[in-house]
Amino acid sequence: MKIPFQQVDAFADRPFTGNPAAVMPLEAWLDDATLQAIAAENNLAETAFIVPWAGPEADFELRWFTPEVEVALCGHATLATGHALLSRDGAPEAVRFATRQAGVLEVRRDGERYRLALPAWSMVPKDLPAEAAALGTMPEDTLWRDGGYALFRFADEATVRALDPDFRAMRAFGDILFIATAPGDSSDIVSRVFAPGAGIDEDPVTGSAHCLLATYWAERLGRKRFTAYQASARGGHLDVELAGDRVYLGGTCVTVIEGVFTLR
Repeated sequence: MKIPFQQVDAFADRPFTGNPAAVMPLEAWLDDATLQAIAAENNLAETAFIVPWAGPEADFELRWFTPEVEVALCGHATLATGHALLSRDGAPEAVRFATRQAGVLEVRRDGERYRLALPAWSMVPKDLPAEAAALGTMPEDTLWRDGGYALFRFADEATVRALDPDFRAMRAFGDILFIATAPGDSSDIVSRVFAPGAGIDEDPVTGSAHCLLATYWAERLGRKRFTAYQASARGGHLDVELAGDRVYLGGTCVTVIEGVFTLR
């Protein structure tokens, strides 16, 4: 069995930046163990699988796997999948994806860029002393969202960049997305994101984290549109807009590998 394969750097304007994702279209779903094994073989933060969707509300069904687990939502791999589909000759202006836990998501052309629609998620204040200690520096604010999302606000970008987390301690909390954020220097906000419990010590650029960062910072900045930078080693820029129950992320993608994945 041969499966088309693309590796796309998402939220990137040149190769080797942004967040890489594998995009693999299927005619029908393989069993979950095989999907997970393929994602482990790819060894990228996410592998996105799609199959055609028969209903009118979407074009494809989309699922995402890290090397260790299936995740409820992945923004950068959704953007990468949209890029893989919309950059074909004769492609439409937008593509919609049915997902199992995040509703219907859309990637739309926006000039030379793409516009990704994700759900807007809120959080509640919660003391997270043990989780914060794993980051190595105590934050000024901590919030939580059920499903495994923890946000830690620091005073400035320099503090976020200097974080030296204890990944072993983080892993003990299970599949939690640790989001460290602060006001930015060259962008409105800055972040770093860690998910050791999902097999990713530091994620280069995390669309799903901005479902939470959008609602958090829109209130504190007093505006619904702002710029963001995820300060990983690869780095990635995002345009962020909060509109009702949706978060729109703007970015670009670069395809770096095209080929065939062979199952025997």
